[in-house]
Amino acid sequence: MTTAADEAKVLADVPTGLLIGGTWQDATGGRRFDVLDPSTGSTLVSVADASPEDAVRALDAAVGAQDAWAATAPRTRSDILRRAWEAVQARRDDIALLMTLEMGKPLAESLGEVTYGSEFLRWFSEEAVRITGRYGVNPEGTGRTIVSQHPVGPCYLITPWNFPLAMATRKIAPALAAGCTVVVKPAELTPLTTLYVARLLEEAGLPPGVLNVVPTTTAAAITEPLLADRRLRKLSFTGSTPVGVKLLQQAAGNVLRTSMELGGNAPFVVFDDADVDAAVEGAMLAKFRNIGQACTASNRFLVHEAVADEFADKLTARVQALPIGRGTDEGVRIGPLINEAAVGKAEELVQDAVERGATVRIGGGPIDRPGTFYSPTVLDRVPPGSDILRTEIFGPVVGIARFATEDDAVRLANNTEYGLVSYVYTKDLARGQRMIERLETGMMGLNAGVISNASAPFGGVKQSGIGREGGFEGIHEYLSTKYTMTPSPFA
Repeated sequence: MTTAADEAKVLADVPTGLLIGGTWQDATGGRRFDVLDPSTGSTLVSVADASPEDAVRALDAAVGAQDAWAATAPRTRSDILRRAWEAVQARRDDIALLMTLEMGKPLAESLGEVTYGSEFLRWFSEEAVRITGRYGVNPEGTGRTIVSQHPVGPCYLITPWNFPLAMATRKIAPALAAGCTVVVKPAELTPLTTLYVARLLEEAGLPPGVLNVVPTTTAAAITEPLLADRRLRKLSFTGSTPVGVKLLQQAAGNVLRTSMELGGNAPFVVFDDADVDAAVEGAMLAKFRNIGQACTASNRFLVHEAVADEFADKLTARVQALPIGRGTDEGVRIGPLINEAAVGKAEELVQDAVERGATVRIGGGPIDRPGTFYSPTVLDRVPPGSDILRTEIFGPVVGIARFATEDDAVRLANNTEYGLVSYVYTKDLARGQRMIERLETGMMGLNAGVISNASAPFGGVKQSGIGREGGFEGIHEYLSTKYTMTPSPFA
């Protein structure tokens, strides 16, 4: 359990200005906004509120630093990222506390995010020195083919609020490793962790202008001039599909390279041959991690009718035992949702399902206490057509629907415009292989409730996004391929 002194100390260490061209500075007109603690509603600290003019100055700085950073030796870029990883490890407790304060998740989960999020710094420090091309004789034998990889150029990175460290490092690290400069717009609700990590990157030796950070309350206003600026060459966004579609439309004007990690509606499929206890354990991880506020969170629980009662009984017992409270309190598993709008959304989805005939096994409403808390909830026998089966919940709510055959499960799982991740529990190896082939998602947890790893390509299909983050694939989102033809030296 942390103390008020611990919280005051870490908040005092956070830079609260804009980072532009290597200097921390006020926003135009001195504008600032408050960052709130969702568990109490109290103000943690105020930070500079960037204007469109500030954003353009940040792009100016990134453009000015681009050529020198692209020409920087890969080993130098690698060493900077490695030192940043080491700095995050050294300050893991402070960073975890900062995330819990601004986002609300339990401290144990914040510590887990430090491990996961910092790994992108280490992984891409290693990838920076492994950017390769190829050389070969053309089929006619008349020339030589050289294929080389080059930084795409200045990038604009927009991060969400739910994983303040990991979503920043997952974009910043590969961009820097590839030789790109960046302008980062952290989420208005959780900008503090990004600001803190930006300072660590500075201390690790990152040159001025390579990384620029512009928190703001007017995201659309600062984004529009950046996407319209022909000097910008790349956009990476994590957030909702409707916002992603608008950004893609804006990015089309300058034919920007784009990476989009958008909404999800993850099915969690439990077959009749599954290990039900293992499925329940996986469900607890896939649903309640980050209080359900994750794009990878299981959204629709599709359970075979032969094991549905057993699964629902055991899951309800586990949910009933979840400790609820402020994320800094010892042993807490369920903290607050990010704001009142999130609570309202969960309430609407649950009420719609209940009105259509779903059974509330536990929970089912907001918690009467300070902050934005919603009861961990299990709904059973959710009818077809319920909003909760179509809409990403982003809250601690389980909705169980039942199926009879494998074909039914596939049809229900694929009946969505989204395709980020799926979870499947079965002991049948052949069935598992069929699910890999048949389910329309970019990722799958096969008898596993947690899938994210810095070494793996993260991303979806359909309206869940474009491109991949992490893995060997992640750095290629920030590289352009050049083909060069030379005459044969023997001609």
